[in-house]
Amino acid sequence: MTLAAATDLAVATNEHLASISNTLIYSSMAVYTLAFFAYIAEWLFGSRSKVARTAAALTTDGARKAGAPAVTVKQAGGTAVLERPKVVVRSVSGARDVPDGPGAHGGDEQGDLYGRIAISLTVLAFLVELVGVVTRAASVERAPWGNMYEFNITFSTVAVGVYLGLLALRKNVRWLGLFLITTVLLDLGLAVTVLYTASDQLVPALHSYWLYIHVSTAIFCGAVFYVGAVATILYLFKDSYENKLQTGGKPGSFATSVLERLPASASLDKFAYRVNAAVFPLWTFTIIAGAIWAGDAWGRYWNWDPKETWSFITWVAYACYLHARATAGWKGRKAAYLAMIAFGCWLFNYYGVNIFVSGKHSYAGV
Repeated sequence: MTLAAATDLAVATNEHLASISNTLIYSSMAVYTLAFFAYIAEWLFGSRSKVARTAAALTTDGARKAGAPAVTVKQAGGTAVLERPKVVVRSVSGARDVPDGPGAHGGDEQGDLYGRIAISLTVLAFLVELVGVVTRAASVERAPWGNMYEFNITFSTVAVGVYLGLLALRKNVRWLGLFLITTVLLDLGLAVTVLYTASDQLVPALHSYWLYIHVSTAIFCGAVFYVGAVATILYLFKDSYENKLQTGGKPGSFATSVLERLPASASLDKFAYRVNAAVFPLWTFTIIAGAIWAGDAWGRYWNWDPKETWSFITWVAYACYLHARATAGWKGRKAAYLAMIAFGCWLFNYYGVNIFVSGKHSYAGV
């Protein structure tokens, strides 16, 4: 076989692999959509659950007193005893004891069944998308992080992987499923419509083993920050809901149906803090690794390039959040607002800087 024929064969093979990758990404979107509807069904069936309504009743002053008895719920063919949920105490001034909600399924058997189906579909979609990302890498014979399209499909894969990993560790995070999959579908939709870029080789500056170190850690950090941001948003809603109940207000029926099944605001706050705190050292390493790579590629460790600047701003924002959580006067909502500002900085660092700002990191295009 001549060199030209071998080259043509390699090009055709890579194009075929790229086509397979695109098909797999679209297939994963279809399965994620099925998972989305299964999560919706879980929430809908959970909304009619007696367990959810009873959990809400346990937030009253009388039921929160120590030694509150178990609650009996009449069912067809007998009586079931609902144990009082474990109380989580928020360690701030004016703390209140609020039990975690029963979850999206609300204790309803059909709701729980749909929740399990949703998890199974999420696992299937994750595996299909993962194979799509790997196939994309094979089509370009490099790590699939050379442009925003590749970054997006990898980012969404890792975000779902983090969620499934927490479930595998038996963490109570199934309530994240609907909110996570909704935004993953939006992310993939943006990737395949606006950000899609045909397979191509990297510019010389990116031909380095630091691509695997720096970019992979950046993607993982972003995925974990994203999970923390979702929990923070839910915390803000749940905290407002609990405040309204505590002051004698009456939330709307829809808000009550949804929010009463989530973990207590203290649990959501603690979860968001822990995931952000756990990944912050790795984000620090990501910035250091990028500086070392910049020194190898451009001869200077730090150029105040827009990407470098906003990475540092993001680092400072998360550092302020973590410091605020350790300061008595800045726990709760104030710290949560800082967390959202920090994640907003991360989002702008990726989308805003890449699309609207020119710099040394503009080599990959969209």
